[in-house]
Formats: sequence, structure tokens, C-alpha cells
Amino acid sequence: MIRNPVLPGFDPDPSIVRVGEDYYLATSTFEWCPGVRVHHSRDLVNWRPLGGVLTERRLLDLSGVPDSGGVWAPDLTYHDGLFHLVYGVMDNYALGYKDIANYLITAPSIEGPWSDPVRLPGRGFDASLYHEDGRSWLLNMVFDSRPGRGFAGIELQPLDGGKPELILPNRSVTEGPHLYKIDGWYYLMVAEGGTGYEHGVTVLRSRSMSGPYEEDPAGPMLTSRHDRSLELQKAGHGCLVRTQTGEWYLSHLMARPYHNGRCVLGRETALQRVTWEDGWPRVAGGVPAVEVAAPELPAHPWPASEGWNGSPSAGGLGPDWSTLRRPASPDWLSADQGGLTVQGGQSPYGLRTPSLVARRVTDRTCSLETVMRFEPDSVHQWAGIVAYYNSRNWHYLAVTADGLVLTTSDQGTRTERLLGPAGGPAGGPTGGEVELRVEFDGPVVRFNHGPDLDATILSDEHADEFIDGKVRAFGFTGAFVGFWVQDLAGEGCSARFERISYRT
Repeated sequence: MIRNPVLPGFDPDPSIVRVGEDYYLATSTFEWCPGVRVHHSRDLVNWRPLGGVLTERRLLDLSGVPDSGGVWAPDLTYHDGLFHLVYGVMDNYALGYKDIANYLITAPSIEGPWSDPVRLPGRGFDASLYHEDGRSWLLNMVFDSRPGRGFAGIELQPLDGGKPELILPNRSVTEGPHLYKIDGWYYLMVAEGGTGYEHGVTVLRSRSMSGPYEEDPAGPMLTSRHDRSLELQKAGHGCLVRTQTGEWYLSHLMARPYHNGRCVLGRETALQRVTWEDGWPRVAGGVPAVEVAAPELPAHPWPASEGWNGSPSAGGLGPDWSTLRRPASPDWLSADQGGLTVQGGQSPYGLRTPSLVARRVTDRTCSLETVMRFEPDSVHQWAGIVAYYNSRNWHYLAVTADGLVLTTSDQGTRTERLLGPAGGPAGGPTGGEVELRVEFDGPVVRFNHGPDLDATILSDEHADEFIDGKVRAFGFTGAFVGFWVQDLAGEGCSARFERISYRT
């Protein structure tokens, strides 16, 4: 059986592709590096992380992007012996505008090397490619920034020249388009209802690529909007794949809310089995299932991940780890067999050069622990362990010049607690060696020092902020745990993290 989510924790907007016997899932990464995470499977049951594709600044520059900006909704396809990856980089989405640039890169292998990015046309986001007879077309939703407008439908444009053509007007926040040709029909799959609790997958079809498109009379192919008792909520943003044995599956995003409706784990990736009825692709009941029959393929489990799944290795950060807004590079970060050394960066609210190394929270109950070596020389330096959602929402246990400090930022409002000296087995009054631990226990976050804290402020719903009905900040990511170092005066301080362990 396939057990959903197949990618637990923040991994939304899945684009799935099969190349021979190999399946790849590409997901959004927003402000986190490396950009566009990819997972690999050979049976749709067992998935292994390959890490991010956009590892270099020539491929992706996230300096200054807003929270939940950056890489939106990648599209991964394979055509004429090349992987094609389309991705958008959102620099601003606030107050009625969407400043996004769409790019295309290609590679002969999923491991690369990837070509330099080519800027694509397009007047919106969620761009994807459709390939037929040696040609390629770009699809994207259209965003109209004039007052009172917004989502304006789905357009299609040939990449080898030609004007864009609106093939589907906006219906209900229509986005995330994918196009398929099956048995003489063009099937247009779109996401509708927004990416929250009203989300869904709609399928339309036409005999012509440019339409007109008629909707499946049975209604949405997949949604959980009508039943809040379902374990998997927010189901939407779908993408189809056909196995080598002729079976069909749908990848889609979903979320698992806590008791108060908040989704601390973010939007995750699931798979549903697809059958064809009256010429339409259907999911049983039109709702997401937790357990799904696996395809008739040989089981292919992967060896247990090595290195940075728990502790550092000489190869550096492993595929489960990410850095915030800047790539992992020797000028501020180094990993070896014994641990991780992080040079200090901007304040917790800085959007250009933060020094945060973190991994997704993948379960309601999990923990991260380490032994940190750090001696602050001034009040401008601090380092520690963090439970993080975005720059405005986090819990942080840090060693500072004043001692051990526990700070919460709740939509930008800070609350600090001085817990006392930061001594340890080798530590003095302000640092040295100190054991640090952060634990998620359902709706509670607790550190090895200090009181229990509210984990649900680290959620998509709590991160959403609006001003006069217009968006100020979106919550599109999910909770992380990691290591954070600040050096506001640029004095060259660094912290060493050893004996690192993440457990679920």
C-alpha cells in the first residue's frame, strides 16, 4: 500500500514525472535553499530525497525575497532526452501585485548538470510545459494587478514563437495548470479554490489544444472541502503520471491540521490511484485517501539514509537539510564528520544573509538535539537551536552574552525570557559547551530549558497576515527545526554543533 503523505512535512505543489522505471517528484521550496526539492522512487511507495536542484546562485538568488516568496510551484517534465524544469521566483506578492519571473533549465540527468536559466514569457505563476511532436508550449495562470482584478484564467503560448492565448477564464482562483493528450483528448488539469481548505483539482477536456474546454460533469476530481473530518485536508494542485504497466496515479498536495485547524507540518505530498470512467480520470469518491493501492511494480525500498539524516559527514549537508535564503557555501558554513560550523549572519528578521541551517518537521512528535560550542564576545552575538516557521514566527533558545535566553516571535512581536547562565560540562557563565534540545509534542514545543510553548504559531494559518483585506504575508511553508547563529556587528563569530540527532 501507499501510505499518505508520501512526503511528510513541508513539500507542496508536487510535479511528478516517470522516466523509464524511475519516478521523480519535484516540490516547491519558497525561501529555502537549495531550490526545488526532488524525491525519487521506483514503486511509488518508497521515496528517497535527492536534495534540491537549484544549488547555485546562477540558478537561484533568494536574497531579500519575502517569507513564502521565492520558488513557487515547479514543473518537471522529460522530453527529447532532457529533463525540463520550469520554476517561478516570486519577489513580491503583497498588496495586490505579483512580481514573479519564470525560468526554464534543462539537464540530461536529474543530477545535472543543469543549463543556465532562460527567462520565459508569462504573465503569472504556476507555469508548466506541454510537449507534443517536437514542440513545447507554456501554460500559466494569468494575474491581473489592476484594482479589483487578480486571477484571470489560464493561458497557453508556444515556446517557439506566437502570442499567448487564453484557453480557460478564471473560475474560482484557477491556477496550477497541467495539460495531457490521451486518446485524442486534451485534458486540462487545474487547481481551484485557493490553496487552503477550499482547495481542489478540476479536470476539463477538449478535442483542440486551445479549447473550448468542458468540465468533468462529475465535479472536482479531488477535494476535501466538503468534509472537515477527513484526515487529509486542503487536497489540490494535482499532476498525473502513468506507470509502465498502464496504471494511473495523481500526485497532489494536502495538509494534516491540528485540533485548532492550524497546519504546523505545512502542505505535504500525497498520491491517489486514478481510474478512467466515461473518458474522465477519477479518484475514488473524489476525496483523498490515507491508504492507496500500490501499482503492480516490484517493491523497491531504499537503504537507510546516511550522514546528515542525523549527523554530519565529510560530504556536507545531506538532502534533508536546507539553508535559509542563501546556499550552503564555505564562506559561512562547513560540515565534516564531527559536526557543523556556522558563521554568524543577520538578525532573525534579516532577509538577505541569515545563518540558519534547518530541516523540515515531518511528524507531530519529533526532536532535534545537539551539543553546541559557542563563546559570545559581545551583545551582538548569539547562537542556538530554533523551532522556526518564518522570519516573524519562531521559538529560539540561544546562548548570548547575558546567558541562556528563550525568545518567541509571534507575528513579529518578541517575548524574551532570561533563563540564567548558559553553563555546560565545559562551559562558563556565558557559553562554552552546552547541550540543546527542541521537541515537538503535538501542539506543544519544548526546549530542554524553559516552559512549554505554542507550536501552532508555527503554522500556515497563523503566518497569514492581511492589511485592509490585502495580503501582507502568506503562510506557504511549514515548521522547521535547526541551528541559528547571529553576528550583527560582523565580528566573525561562529558556533560549532556536534552530536546532532533528529528523531521522530
